[in-house]
Amino acid sequence: MELLQIWKDALPVLMVGLKLTIQLTVLAVFFGSIIGLFVGLGKMSRIPLIKIPSVVYVEFFRGSPLLVQIFLIYFGLSQVLGHSVDKFWSSVAVLSLNSGAYCAEIFRAGIQSIERGQMEAARSLGMTHTQAMRYVILPQAFKRVIPPLGNEFIAMLKDTSLVSVIGLVELARSGQLIVSTTYNAFQIWFLVAIFYIVLTVLISEFFVNRMERRLQAGDRS
Repeated sequence: MELLQIWKDALPVLMVGLKLTIQLTVLAVFFGSIIGLFVGLGKMSRIPLIKIPSVVYVEFFRGSPLLVQIFLIYFGLSQVLGHSVDKFWSSVAVLSLNSGAYCAEIFRAGIQSIERGQMEAARSLGMTHTQAMRYVILPQAFKRVIPPLGNEFIAMLKDTSLVSVIGLVELARSGQLIVSTTYNAFQIWFLVAIFYIVLTVLISEFFVNRMERRLQAGDRS
């Protein structure tokens, strides 16, 4: 009964942090997917002015720790601009840029997994390269990248906990604040872990698996 009371008292604060965590995750993966698609296409470009910046971007954000990127964007921008930047939107920016680098590799691999004959056949029908990519290659590639994009969604959900270092009160930071005042470390962190596990299961089952089944049903029809 004591455990349930501790959880009941902590729930309002954790729910506020949970809402912020979900917002950060959704926005980061949304913008990251858009960035990743264009950067992935850029990495496959034969034009050096497009290919080289795309490669550098991916290597930087995949090769450096996310924590360093958070410090760089938040404190770096504050120093350059001469005033503090918004914690929420700077967090969205750095998480989106980080997610974009991983999504770029996901989209690149998905596009390159499509047989080259598909592009050649589309071009032989009179399509331009852009039209062939838009109407033939990308729809097929998108179906193949859903599972890894789901994994990126889950990874980003857990990575949002790192923005607590700049004072943003998401789920993990909410738990930390409660522990600092109640000293119920095990009970609170166990509840926080349950929240994260439930969210990852929901993403995996209702986002990834359901979308895959819907696309497969569309193919059969």
